Amino acid sequence: MRIEGDWIAEPATQTLCAALAAAGHRALFVGGCVRNALLGRPVADIDLATDAVPDTVSAVAAAAGFKVVPTGIEHGTVTVIASGIPHEVTTFRRDIETFGRQAVVAFSTDVAEDAARRDFTMNALYAEATGEVIDPLCGLPDLIARRVRFVGDPIQRIEEDYLRILRFFRFHAIYGDPSEGLDAEGLAACAARAEGLGQLSRERVGAEMRKLLAADDPAPAVAAMEAAGVLVRVLPGASARALPVLVHLEEDRPAGWLVRLASLGGEEVADRLRLSRADGAALGRLRAAALEGAPPAEQGYRLGLDLGAGAVLLHAALSEAPPPEGWRAEVARGAGARFPVKAADLMPALAGPALGARLRELEERWIASDFRLDRAALLG
Repeated sequence: MRIEGDWIAEPATQTLCAALAAAGHRALFVGGCVRNALLGRPVADIDLATDAVPDTVSAVAAAAGFKVVPTGIEHGTVTVIASGIPHEVTTFRRDIETFGRQAVVAFSTDVAEDAARRDFTMNALYAEATGEVIDPLCGLPDLIARRVRFVGDPIQRIEEDYLRILRFFRFHAIYGDPSEGLDAEGLAACAARAEGLGQLSRERVGAEMRKLLAADDPAPAVAAMEAAGVLVRVLPGASARALPVLVHLEEDRPAGWLVRLASLGGEEVADRLRLSRADGAALGRLRAAALEGAPPAEQGYRLGLDLGAGAVLLHAALSEAPPPEGWRAEVARGAGARFPVKAADLMPALAGPALGARLRELEERWIASDFRLDRAALLG
């Protein structure tokens, strides 16, 4: 089997591969670029695996006129910038010792050893510079079947890095066949080792959850997380019940990962996932607005177009009832409304806290009128 694409035919990429080959080394595309090319998905990142050690890769790339950045020397990785395109080039590796969050590795010259330390069989696929696919672990049938399966013993793979538990659910949401469900052995291993998630940094967990919730339909994977006791480890108090309803109501306009996260609920979510201050604030506003259930136009005015639409969808999902007809237009109408009274209209008769209180009172009257009262009516 052979893969094709503009990314693999790129002259600079081919020049880098040829330079390593001329120096007597293998240069194989690996991981996501091979997987996505085989699935007909866009390729965003180019990873290469080689039997050359990092110093050799750096010397060969520099001699070819490319910039080299030592982005992960301790892991055997350098980034080669060729015609503006970053290529992560990593020496074949084999694990010696693991700690659940990191591993002691040794360099290898054997692609099969390198494949054996990867997480899922669909990520242990390689390709020559010609595009010819190399499948050391028979991962191609899994990829074709859209089956996310750990390489070797799932428990061992998880204990090498507990983030793989979350990656298992995320990869199923993106690449798995929803009609077949999750791999039973992998799911059982995730359930058995869920307590290990506590060893991970909240930043890593938050980044992985964000990617999972951005999938086209993360609901089946998140439901499986809940059933396996994984969701409660990540977000105590969260529930997957409203998520499938939300995804259904989105139709062809996804509400976004933050709205989907808000549908889960949970305790101290922003802190547990180390959300940015802006995302944390938006999450709190979304959840509060959805629980309050104000009319769509009011949601649009208070939250803006995107968050307002999210709040309407979220309220409908939590209520398990469809939003009112024409709600999107109503949210847009509210988002475009402008309060007609300014502070100057009330000065100098009012100042300080009294001025602020009066403005808020008038604004609430205006919102309650469905934005119909004009300046004269409000000030009269």
